[in-house]
Amino acid sequence: MQTIAIANQKGGCGKTTSAINIAASLAELGKRVVIIDLDPQGHSTLGLGFSPENMNRTIYDVLTDSRSSISHSVLSTKQNNLYLVPSNILLSGAEFELNNMEGREFTLARQLAATNGNFDICVIDCSPSLSLLTLNALVAGTDVIIPVQVHYYALEGLRQLLETVDIVKERFNSNLKVLGVLLTFVEKRVMLSKQVEQQMRDYFGDLVFDTVIHRTVRLAEAPSAGEPILKYDRSSPAAAEYLALAEEIINGKETIRTA
Repeated sequence: MQTIAIANQKGGCGKTTSAINIAASLAELGKRVVIIDLDPQGHSTLGLGFSPENMNRTIYDVLTDSRSSISHSVLSTKQNNLYLVPSNILLSGAEFELNNMEGREFTLARQLAATNGNFDICVIDCSPSLSLLTLNALVAGTDVIIPVQVHYYALEGLRQLLETVDIVKERFNSNLKVLGVLLTFVEKRVMLSKQVEQQMRDYFGDLVFDTVIHRTVRLAEAPSAGEPILKYDRSSPAAAEYLALAEEIINGKETIRTA
């Protein structure tokens, strides 16, 4: 199973929005997809129309209770082929409990291995930090997508995350690769946005996805309806962009860093 961690330790980069809409677009293209909400804020859970505080079983149970499993916690969503393992504030205590476990970095990887081919693709919405939860996602992952808002301060955080990926590859998961850097909140008419986009492409080369995600009102509204943009407004430019991104993912993305 391809397992894609959507990761960036910086908040406000469109990470959860991208996790939801990448997963939904892959499902739209015929893949059986599960999204794991690995953020205690539960934003992916909210964004798919569920109330985090009303969840009986969440990813917290999967990580901390040996009797629990992903199959016990997975929920069907409004979209065909798209499933969710929800999260809520209980997950914030998972790191303390994981710290006392042997092989704590591999907890999520073991649980995903036990799904026995129930899904084609797993998308993991990571928390906005380089925490033990994010480490679990990277150890379990086959790929990483890094959403980056196009502003000058984003570059330093991106370098830090790439260094973390290199450490994870060296110590825990030699198969992990960066699938691509996804530029988000792109402004068509703002010169600064264009300059930063070009800087990213000059520095990281083919590692940057061809598809970029532009800032749109409809994309910002969709989470309040508990729907991916494909359900909320299929005619939105953002829906077309996330479908194009899903095509890039399925068709294969150059994964060799050029800088």
